[in-house]
Amino acid sequence: MTASRTVTARSAWHDVPRPQVHRFAETAMAEAPGLAEEIMSEIQREYPDLPVVLDDSGEPMALVGIRRAIEVFVQHLEHADYSAGRPTAPPGLFHDFGRGEGLHGRSLDSLQAIYRLGVRMAWRRLAEIGQRVDIPPPAMYELADAGYAYLDGLVDQSVRGYAEAAARQAGERLRLQRRLMELLLTEHHRGDPSEAIAERAARVGWPLPGKVAVGVLRRPAREAVAPAVGQEVLLDMEYEQPRMIVPEPDAAGRPELLQRALTGWSGAIGPPVPPADAAKSLRWAEAALRLMERGLLPDGEVLHCTQHTEALVLLQPEELIDDLALKCLAPLAHCAPTNGRRLAETLLAWLETRGGAPEVAARLGVHPQTVRYRLRQIRELWGDEIDDPDRRFELELVLRAQRLRGELGGSPHRR
Repeated sequence: MTASRTVTARSAWHDVPRPQVHRFAETAMAEAPGLAEEIMSEIQREYPDLPVVLDDSGEPMALVGIRRAIEVFVQHLEHADYSAGRPTAPPGLFHDFGRGEGLHGRSLDSLQAIYRLGVRMAWRRLAEIGQRVDIPPPAMYELADAGYAYLDGLVDQSVRGYAEAAARQAGERLRLQRRLMELLLTEHHRGDPSEAIAERAARVGWPLPGKVAVGVLRRPAREAVAPAVGQEVLLDMEYEQPRMIVPEPDAAGRPELLQRALTGWSGAIGPPVPPADAAKSLRWAEAALRLMERGLLPDGEVLHCTQHTEALVLLQPEELIDDLALKCLAPLAHCAPTNGRRLAETLLAWLETRGGAPEVAARLGVHPQTVRYRLRQIRELWGDEIDDPDRRFELELVLRAQRLRGELGGSPHRR
């Protein structure tokens, strides 16, 4: 069996006599400062709005970077066999160039175009020098290929700097956003927080809305990716149950956007309130979440508290409702459980319809005569109290709460 061998193509630059290579490099190095200035002038002509940043000596940093990039490339050419590998971009400056673009909110497009302009001009000068010292065309082609690989290195450094700046800015914005959310979601018992809220919102670049709604989310999975709710929505994923503050929750398109973004998530969004009262919206969202966990509100979706007002109002003060139920429903205490539940369902249907036996029967799905019998029992149990408006209100309150808990049947749950 014949052993496989790796064949490496011979470098055309390697075949150029060393004295000739030295003359080429020496000439190019001598012309590097002037070439750098020509490139800088052309860049300023093509991009007149490009800011000029000076170094500690008062020299434009871009000019220093261009000159240094040319010198590093030329110095590398003296390694005729490329034993040190392809020329690599000098560290530092080009990383800083990319970082500066990121910090100033500009894209890398113009910076890459400037790099390409510089490489084209540098290549034309190196080609002229190659003709002067009789460098063979194959070696110059190889040199051009190395030049564009060198350009890739410059761009790569700038991309790294740009990404670093973007990450730092994102981290700073997230920190400021969390401080804003903390202020918004804190109960304010003294003073008006509006001024402080406006100041923090301005630092984040968050237009202060007239109304906000606060959401509390449950993760569909432990490592769930943050939902794409949009930059206008403040979102903090650091909580065990992530929180979000939705500006102008009823604005055109906002409910649909949230519904799409929160597919697969569950949780609750509190009622719209002024920004200074965001903590109140948070309270209702947390209350709704507790009811969801007890199975008293629909699970598996992000529900809106404003669509479940009855459940939130009646099921929240549980101890108060239970105490009221003991007093209001005392006449049922001596009835058999099944009969007591049927009478309670009939009473609630009568209170809700304010109708006669036919209407109540239709609501319960039983015969009118059955309803008449039960209504006679109810009147016997409560007597004249059943005609008192305040007592009827209390009865309807506690019976609706029991139905919401699933303790009574009767009419279907209405949101």
